[in-house]
Amino acid sequence: MAYVITDSCIKDSLCVDVCPTDCIHPKQDEPGFEEAKQLFVDPAECIDCGACIPACTSDSIVAVDDVPEDKKQFIETNAAHFKN
Repeated sequence: MAYVITDSCIKDSLCVDVCPTDCIHPKQDEPGFEEAKQLFVDPAECIDCGACIPACTSDSIVAVDDVPEDKKQFIETNAAHFKN
Protein backbone atom coordinates (compact mmCIF):
# COMPACT_ATOMS: atom_id res chain seq x y z
CA MET A 1 0.00 0.00 0.00
CA ALA A 2 1.41 3.33 -0.97
CA TYR A 3 -0.95 5.68 0.86
CA VAL A 4 -3.24 5.61 3.89
CA ILE A 5 -6.18 7.86 4.75
CA THR A 6 -6.44 8.76 8.43
CA ASP A 7 -9.23 9.95 10.72
CA SER A 8 -8.90 13.63 9.79
CA CYS A 9 -10.62 12.80 6.47
CA ILE A 10 -13.57 15.10 5.79
CA LYS A 11 -15.00 12.99 2.92
CA ASP A 12 -14.99 15.85 0.41
CA SER A 13 -14.07 13.28 -2.27
CA LEU A 14 -11.51 15.50 -3.98
CA CYS A 15 -9.01 12.64 -3.76
CA VAL A 16 -11.51 10.31 -5.42
CA ASP A 17 -11.82 12.67 -8.37
CA VAL A 18 -8.07 12.69 -9.09
CA CYS A 19 -7.25 9.03 -8.46
CA PRO A 20 -6.29 7.40 -11.78
CA THR A 21 -6.91 3.85 -10.51
CA ASP A 22 -10.23 4.46 -8.76
CA CYS A 23 -8.85 2.98 -5.53
CA ILE A 24 -10.43 5.36 -2.98
CA HIS A 25 -13.83 4.40 -1.60
CA PRO A 26 -16.61 4.67 -0.69
CA LYS A 27 -17.61 7.19 -3.31
CA GLN A 28 -20.51 9.54 -2.70
CA ASP A 29 -22.81 7.44 -4.90
CA GLU A 30 -21.84 4.10 -3.32
CA PRO A 31 -23.64 2.28 -0.51
CA GLY A 32 -22.08 3.00 2.84
CA PHE A 33 -20.80 6.48 2.01
CA GLU A 34 -23.04 8.26 4.51
CA GLU A 35 -22.21 5.79 7.29
CA ALA A 36 -18.45 5.80 6.67
CA LYS A 37 -16.44 7.99 9.02
CA GLN A 38 -13.73 8.45 6.38
CA LEU A 39 -12.61 7.33 2.93
CA PHE A 40 -10.16 4.45 2.40
CA VAL A 41 -7.35 3.57 -0.03
CA ASP A 42 -7.42 0.07 -1.51
CA PRO A 43 -3.90 -1.28 -0.94
CA ALA A 44 -4.16 -3.69 -3.86
CA GLU A 45 -5.12 -0.98 -6.35
CA CYS A 46 -3.00 2.01 -5.27
CA ILE A 47 -0.09 2.60 -7.68
CA ASP A 48 1.80 5.12 -5.52
CA CYS A 49 1.24 7.98 -7.99
CA GLY A 50 0.63 10.60 -5.29
CA ALA A 51 -2.18 12.39 -7.16
CA CYS A 52 -4.35 12.30 -4.04
CA ILE A 53 -1.88 14.15 -1.81
CA PRO A 54 -2.27 17.69 -3.23
CA ALA A 55 -6.02 17.16 -3.69
CA CYS A 56 -6.59 16.41 0.01
CA THR A 57 -7.64 19.59 1.81
CA SER A 58 -7.53 18.00 5.27
CA ASP A 59 -4.00 16.52 5.08
CA SER A 60 -5.51 13.10 5.76
CA ILE A 61 -3.51 11.11 3.22
CA VAL A 62 -0.09 9.89 4.28
CA ALA A 63 2.49 7.67 2.60
CA VAL A 64 2.47 4.34 4.40
CA ASP A 65 6.13 4.74 5.38
CA ASP A 66 5.39 8.16 6.90
CA VAL A 67 2.32 7.32 9.00
CA PRO A 68 2.87 8.76 12.49
CA GLU A 69 2.99 6.26 15.33
CA ASP A 70 -0.36 7.44 16.73
CA LYS A 71 -2.03 6.83 13.33
CA LYS A 72 -0.53 3.39 12.51
CA GLN A 73 -3.88 1.68 13.09
CA PHE A 74 -5.16 3.33 9.90
CA ILE A 75 -2.86 1.16 7.80
CA GLU A 76 -4.97 -1.84 8.79
CA THR A 77 -8.23 0.15 8.81
CA ASN A 78 -7.75 1.07 5.15
CA ALA A 79 -6.86 -2.50 4.15
CA ALA A 80 -9.70 -3.99 6.20
CA HIS A 81 -12.29 -1.88 4.36
CA PHE A 82 -11.56 -3.85 1.18
CA LYS A 83 -11.38 -7.39 2.62
CA ASN A 84 -15.09 -8.11 2.19
